[in-house]
Amino acid sequence: MTNPMPSAPLGVALIGTGFMGKCHAMAWRSVAATFGGAHPQLEILCDTPSEKADDFARQFGFARSTGDWRVAVADPAVDVVSIAAPNGLHRPMAEAALAAGKHVWLEKPMALTMADAEAMAALAAERSGQVTMLGYNYLRNPAFQAAVRLIRSGAIGRPVAFRGVNDEDYSADPSLPWSWRMTHEAGGLGALGDLGCHLVSQMLALMGPVKEVTALTHISIGERHSSDGPKLVENEDSALSLVRFASGAHGSFATSRVARGRKGRLQWEVHGTDGTIHFDQERMNEIWVHREGEDGFTRHLSGAGDPDYAAFCPAPGHQIGFNEQKVIEARDLLRAIAGGPKAGPDFAEGLVIERIIHAMASSQGRPVAI
Repeated sequence: MTNPMPSAPLGVALIGTGFMGKCHAMAWRSVAATFGGAHPQLEILCDTPSEKADDFARQFGFARSTGDWRVAVADPAVDVVSIAAPNGLHRPMAEAALAAGKHVWLEKPMALTMADAEAMAALAAERSGQVTMLGYNYLRNPAFQAAVRLIRSGAIGRPVAFRGVNDEDYSADPSLPWSWRMTHEAGGLGALGDLGCHLVSQMLALMGPVKEVTALTHISIGERHSSDGPKLVENEDSALSLVRFASGAHGSFATSRVARGRKGRLQWEVHGTDGTIHFDQERMNEIWVHREGEDGFTRHLSGAGDPDYAAFCPAPGHQIGFNEQKVIEARDLLRAIAGGPKAGPDFAEGLVIERIIHAMASSQGRPVAI
């Protein structure tokens, strides 16, 4: 079989029950029903306090629960560990899972610092029999994959420019309280680590390697209230960058967590010598394509011709969503574990993304080579 799925059930541990933890749980429960293969065994769920873990284990369908992530990682019934915990725990959890012989599915960002990311990638490289995958589920969108295929087929000629934006407004209200996400020690980067890394992952898939970035970052709301009084915001609310690609193409990049009115704006265009492709994640089931000789753009809806879309829905215009992208990502992880192609980003590819966003954070108007 070209794209195998595991023939025997894999044991799963899930750490974290927030937005992305629930998303992982739904993906694990749906992947076999959607794509075939053995149903994963949901072995153990971890969160704190342990009473919370008990409740979510019942809700998500896990066999048992714990309040200690080390117990979950070491469990002999576990083959793969899903990590959807706060950013500051990514490195110790991932390294412990790899040391215990487990495959690792880790939510982005990969790590707090470049040193952390480099150490994680080095350990993963030593564990050649274990699969790592980072949670860049927007890469699994069938419409995005169609855009990648069009560009690689030469449908718009040679790509010469990229323009991308990833904006949300979850931190736009100055009355929102301070949180760990706004610190370097626990959150790492700000908008770049939370949002911009998604745009970088897509930019790389569309345009190829980045050669240089020149960026500026900004903290719009420098102080926020907490139960201990006012506290400083340490990481960026927004970032802007110019980008040079190894191909000779250039690009612009912007991300913000304080963009009023923006909810899930992941929007980009690729300009080619013979056409343009436009995409907006808020309309994630379509791409707009202009080709030489046409007056404007043509809308292309995802449909039965896109296998990963058709696995959920046979008809165009009926739409799939955010959580379905995660199911596709789980499928790709399982295929890699079964010996199929590694769809990535694995930890080595994730390290490249980290280099780019950390270079943007450090640039402050100076060109930084990647």
